[in-house]
Amino acid sequence: MNQFRGTGVALITPFNTDGSVDYAALETLVNHVITGGVNYLVALGTTSEAPTLSADERKQVLKFIVDKCNKRVPVVCGIGGNNTAEVIAQLGEYDLSGVDGILTVVPYYNKPTQEGLYQHFKAIAQATTKAIILYNVPGRTVTNMLPATTLRLANEFKHIVAVKEASGNMSQCMDLVQGKPSHFAVLSGDDDLVLPQVAIGMEGVISVAANCFTKDFTTMVNDAIAGNYNNSQQLHYKMLEGIRLLFAEGNPAGVKCVLKHMNICKDTVRLPLVKVSAETEQKIVQYLKNNY
Repeated sequence: MNQFRGTGVALITPFNTDGSVDYAALETLVNHVITGGVNYLVALGTTSEAPTLSADERKQVLKFIVDKCNKRVPVVCGIGGNNTAEVIAQLGEYDLSGVDGILTVVPYYNKPTQEGLYQHFKAIAQATTKAIILYNVPGRTVTNMLPATTLRLANEFKHIVAVKEASGNMSQCMDLVQGKPSHFAVLSGDDDLVLPQVAIGMEGVISVAANCFTKDFTTMVNDAIAGNYNNSQQLHYKMLEGIRLLFAEGNPAGVKCVLKHMNICKDTVRLPLVKVSAETEQKIVQYLKNNY
């Protein structure tokens, strides 16, 4: 069974009011999500604000998460970019001894062709023996990795074990599920679509909402995978408004606002991101009051 089945949580990076990394809050968060039932942790993903972390901070945050997790669940590290050689260099620079897999995103900004995407990920796969999760998120990268390219890579490299598919395109998701080899998992990157995506054969999610609505979210996913759609549907609709509020003014500003009101961390983000507006925060507070 694929070790990245179920719910992975794309961890935020808590900051103090002066902008420094709040390691005490990060430890609280790691314990919170593991206690809440997540199947694995994802460090240095989009939700971590990794582009605003220095190279040293990224290494320190990863080491801290691995240490505090203490092998309770697997840990995935986000290492990706639009410079193939630099991504490969980072694979050698990071301490990956306690890391179970790599999440690597479709190159952004320079808009490679499908052949360029294949060659990029082929080079990464040849540079590491770690399990690899591909990450297709055309809303951020502009380029959409088509199922034929994803499946070409999955069939050629046995340690390419999954794709985080955040296109939101259900037809594309079905092509991936229908064509995938047995060792390969198709995971969701869209928290509001996880339930119908599990119904078509996807095997889990790398989630933002699992930072805060952890127990309900992991229960929803696990129940859906087990075929208990009555309970998972109830939880889906309980969380749907909350999930939409998380993304109303961008990620991770929304989830940090929720976590602030859960007394887990401050809502500080680094520029160019800003906190959610007072109006959105008021809606979040009302949602939490009504549901939690």
